[in-house]
Amino acid sequence: MLITGRRRKIIFFIVLGICLVVLAVALNVSWIILHWRQGLLLFVGVLFFAAIILGLILNTGFLVREIRLNEQHDSFINAVTHELKTPITSIRLYLETLQRRDVDEGQRQHFYKLMLDDTDRLRGTVDQVLKAGEVRFRRMAARNPVEVDFPVIVGECMELARTRHHLQPAALHWQDAAPPNGNGRGAAIKVHGDADELRTAIANILDNAIKYSGADVDVSVGIDTPDPQRVVLRVRDRGVGIPAGELKRIFKRFYRVPRSRSSSHAKGTGLGLFIVRAIARAHGGKVFAESAGEARGTTVTLELPRSAA
Repeated sequence: MLITGRRRKIIFFIVLGICLVVLAVALNVSWIILHWRQGLLLFVGVLFFAAIILGLILNTGFLVREIRLNEQHDSFINAVTHELKTPITSIRLYLETLQRRDVDEGQRQHFYKLMLDDTDRLRGTVDQVLKAGEVRFRRMAARNPVEVDFPVIVGECMELARTRHHLQPAALHWQDAAPPNGNGRGAAIKVHGDADELRTAIANILDNAIKYSGADVDVSVGIDTPDPQRVVLRVRDRGVGIPAGELKRIFKRFYRVPRSRSSSHAKGTGLGLFIVRAIARAHGGKVFAESAGEARGTTVTLELPRSAA
C-alpha cells in the first residue's frame, strides 16, 4: 500500500526528532567526558543539553499531532461533502424526473417519500455539524431540564431508528422480552435533563450500532438501574468490533472505523459519539465502550444520574 504524503511527513519528523535527540545526547556525553573537572560548566552544560532534548521532543510531538489533526480535518470534510452531495444529487434527480416525465400517482408518491428521506438525511448531517461546533466552543449544559421518563425516550428512538434504516423489529430489539416498566413492571425510571438532548444522544448511539453492524443487523438495547442513583443504557451490536487500543478514541471528534476493518465503509461524519459524550457529561453522566475485539461486536454504555423517586 502506498504511503500518503502526510504519513511521509510524520515519518520524516519522527526520524528527524530521533536523530537530533541522539546527536544532542552524544554531544552532551562527549562534552561531559572532556570537561568533567569543570564543575559549574558541567552543570550548566547538562541543563543546556537537557533543554535542547526536551525542546526537540516537544517540537516533534507537536508537529506530528498537527499533521494528524489536519489529516482528520480532511477526512471530515470529505465525509461531510459526501453526506451533503449524495442526497442533494438524489433529490435533484427525482425533481428532474417529475418535471420531464409523466408518472403515475403511485410513482409520484414514491418519489416524494424518497426525497423526504433524503432531506431528513441532509438535516441530520447539518444538525450534527452544528451540534459538534456548539460542543467544541462552549461548555454544554442541559438547556431545558425536566423530569424525563427514560425508557419511553429510548423506545421512541428505537422506533425512529427502525424507520430510518428500514429495519424489522427483530433487528433492533429490547434485551428482555419487554421494555423496562412496560405493562406496569416496576417503578418508573426517570432522569432529570433536556429531553431533546437525550434523544440526540440515544439516537446517535443506535445509529452508530446499526451502521457498524454490516448487512446482518442485530442490535439489543437494555436499561438497568444498578442502584437508586444511576440508570444505565446498554446498546450492543454484533458488528465489526473495536480493538482495545481504540475504545477511547471513538469518542473523539472525526473518529471513524478504519476502512480496513469494515467490509462496507460506514457513512457518517465521525461526530456522533463525540456529541454523545458531551451530552452525557452535561447531564452529569458518562459514556464508554466495550468490545472483545475485531468482528466481535461492541457495547456502548450510557450512564446517567437517576431522578429521586
